[in-house]
Amino acid sequence: MTMITRRGFIKGAAALAPLAHLPATARARQATPPKERFDIVVAGAGHNSLIAAAYLAKAGYRSVVLEDQPRIGGGVGTREVTLPGFKHDLASSVHGGIQSNPAMKELELAKYGLSYIVPDPVMHISFPDSSYITVWRDFERTAREFDRINPKDGAAFRRIAAELEEVQPLLGNEEKLRQHPQGNVWRRRLKMSAYDMACHVFEDSRCRAFALAAGHLGGEPPSEPGSYRSALSVVSSGRNGRPIAVGGSDALAQALARFITAHGGTVLTNKRVTRLIIENKRSVGVECADGSSYLAGKAVLSTLHVKHLVDMAPRELWPDDFVQNVAMWRPEVAMFVAHYAVKEPPKYPVAGGTLSPCESVTLVNPARLLRLEFDDANGQINVEDPPLQIVCPTVADPSRAPAGMHTLKINGFQPYAIQQGPQQWEQLKNQVADAYLNTLRRLAPNLTDDKILGRYIVSPVDLERLNRHFWHGSAHAGYDGPGQSGDMRPVPGWSDYRMPIAGLYQTGACTRPGGSVNGTPGRNAAAAMLKDFGTSIEEVVSRNV
Repeated sequence: MTMITRRGFIKGAAALAPLAHLPATARARQATPPKERFDIVVAGAGHNSLIAAAYLAKAGYRSVVLEDQPRIGGGVGTREVTLPGFKHDLASSVHGGIQSNPAMKELELAKYGLSYIVPDPVMHISFPDSSYITVWRDFERTAREFDRINPKDGAAFRRIAAELEEVQPLLGNEEKLRQHPQGNVWRRRLKMSAYDMACHVFEDSRCRAFALAAGHLGGEPPSEPGSYRSALSVVSSGRNGRPIAVGGSDALAQALARFITAHGGTVLTNKRVTRLIIENKRSVGVECADGSSYLAGKAVLSTLHVKHLVDMAPRELWPDDFVQNVAMWRPEVAMFVAHYAVKEPPKYPVAGGTLSPCESVTLVNPARLLRLEFDDANGQINVEDPPLQIVCPTVADPSRAPAGMHTLKINGFQPYAIQQGPQQWEQLKNQVADAYLNTLRRLAPNLTDDKILGRYIVSPVDLERLNRHFWHGSAHAGYDGPGQSGDMRPVPGWSDYRMPIAGLYQTGACTRPGGSVNGTPGRNAAAAMLKDFGTSIEEVVSRNV
């Protein structure tokens, strides 16, 4: 990975880091004098704001994207954090949701260097008793995995998959759902928590555990009423796969940056937005920490977390209910991430040898996942049988590491506000990382010390420090329960993506439908803006230029 270097602005302007891989013409456009006027100013370069900026650039609006960090991408960031040549995804690795987003074709991102691999096997879990379940792209092969654990659960897996496929088109239509023979059953299921759904569908605790472990990757609490879908994601994972971007998660951000610059836009890094510039109660630009300012003739688009955004304009411009709702916004159970450069991937013992999947999970029993919320509320670090997500993308994409080598990411969940105080994470994080690695080693014993070449440990506090949008270590911008999901993001009572201050729009994980790599908030925000500008996203994408 090419490291980004700093170059100075003339006359003492603060340093910024251009995207080193962009063409010289694009880099030249980045040397923009402070206070230059643009049509659109975008605060933050996560994948959602980049998608919105790409549509706006295609529409002919002169846009600038300002990113706090030395590299763009936000939650789809990739960096060499252990050793040179080992490209690690700092947050997201899997880009499943965005595959159905029209932006993929409308922006022709494949032409800008974006491509995907869909690994097979899709996901794996091993248990302490040496049993295991693997999800494959072949649905019946996966069903036979459940058969091996419990024939009743194999039959249940097939049955719930068939039912879900049949009622899926009806789930948003109460009247039609009532008319379906299984409609009343599904109306009840829609209210179930993920934990209850897993127990309802499966009999064996290992099958229940796998369903919950596979579904918790999105961060939704398994005890929440209405979170039933999380327990059924194991059904769709095999059919749809869990795609990874070739070269690293930030390949998505880099392709979008190439699109933006090719259409006359500008992307600047090391530009932390600290204040909204307000004139006549309208947002007309932003000011950065280095003193530079960027003015917007049409609008400002933010992907900053609303917890920070609310402090960037005078209090009297925000309605009381807006401020109160932001105050009620809750973080999710924070992520704890350990990155390793390794000589070989995890090798799980299976019948006939070993298996090295791209993605695996651990969960000893369903109830262990419920303990996360208690520990979080209590500020208690708990490393006993921790639920984990293990990602080794180099199994499918060897371009991310030197020949024969691998990257390994172990994701867990720990409180941000620990009893010892968040500042103590620096002294405690290596102990937690060791416990996570030892948990994995009990299931994949090949990962001995001599296989570990380097490591980079990220506590919940570190995660927020790396990206301010990961507020209190929340990789999905916040708790995704009923009070903060769907149309309750970011704040109820305001038009989608249009903020209370005139000229200010919002996108990203704080907006509907929420976090993860799906790009929907980005495309939706662009559609709202283009409509307000007198055109439509359909008209823009129909243009040949």
